Amino acid sequence: MVRLSRVQQQERNRARVLTAAREEFAERGFRDAKIDRIADRAELTRGAVYSNFPGKRALYLAVLAEAAEAAERAPQGEAADPVSASEALGAFARAWVARLPLTGADERMGAELTAEVTADPRVGRVYAQLTSLQAVLVGLALERLEAAPESGQRRVRVAESVLTTLHGAGQLAVAAPGFTDPFTVIRSCERLAGLDLDDSWPLPHIAHIPAARPVDEPWSGPSALDVLHQESVRIDEGVVVVLGLHRLEAVEEALRAAPEDVPVTIVPVTAESAELLPLVRLVLAELRGGLSRSFPARTWARPRIVLDSGLAAAAGAVEFDDDTEIALRLQGGRIVARSQGRGAAHAVAAFSPEVGTTTQDSSADTPSHR
Repeated sequence: MVRLSRVQQQERNRARVLTAAREEFAERGFRDAKIDRIADRAELTRGAVYSNFPGKRALYLAVLAEAAEAAERAPQGEAADPVSASEALGAFARAWVARLPLTGADERMGAELTAEVTADPRVGRVYAQLTSLQAVLVGLALERLEAAPESGQRRVRVAESVLTTLHGAGQLAVAAPGFTDPFTVIRSCERLAGLDLDDSWPLPHIAHIPAARPVDEPWSGPSALDVLHQESVRIDEGVVVVLGLHRLEAVEEALRAAPEDVPVTIVPVTAESAELLPLVRLVLAELRGGLSRSFPARTWARPRIVLDSGLAAAAGAVEFDDDTEIALRLQGGRIVARSQGRGAAHAVAAFSPEVGTTTQDSSADTPSHR
């Protein structure tokens, strides 16, 4: 018999724990699940479970993330490209409500997610930023879909309204089974496409962000998995932004400032990766499912999102927390600009390597193309 290395043994034990936990949560729900029973199912000790996961909630989030990613890797039918924002939002809502337990007889393992998010303000704050990230990417996809957007028009607030509607429907589906009519929810989201919410870019604080610092440094960042698009990417050009989980909304600042042909790579980081990064994976998998079924790929091709501490370290984020914001600009295999602190994502994305300085922000004129 081939002897497993320590790393292989750890990976096998982790997989056994996840399988056992999936069965336990599916049968008993989060509240009534027990670590001891999960250990028994996995034929491991309680200590072996805790050596892989710091607690029951971290294990629960990891199980949900694995399930969501597996569902999005499964073959899907080809979705027809929408011809209007209304159709796109209707399709996005249809994909969302398909996951909800609408009848009460349809129990889902993720039904207790909202309760766990709201039980801990620390987790709730991260979930708020993840929802803001969803709104930014859906809003930008709407802008790209519209054939002739008005100058300065931003669609992120419409996306926020859609997500508010969908999250509300999700909570009612759990709290009041049978009350939520999915078709009404879908039609409501379609109608939200026509709202004028006086939404424009740039936001007022953008004008006060200091310029990025020109540098000339070597770069040796690794290739990595883009978890939003589920593909391996080489990180050797463009903008790289390391963001703590309390700063995810800064993704919009990078995307609107960077030229269209410049890759933008986001690296979310946290000091509590065992519990919080599975939540990131879960939300991104669900977002990918909604976007892939409702918007043409060209409208949501940016950004690349990489969960890799090695890439963060290569960018200079050796120690980080949930408020970290470090950005750099890569060109020709070297780092040509850096910035750190609030506003760094915008500063580096607006940096022009050709002139060695931050360019005038043009996103006020063409927000739908950023």
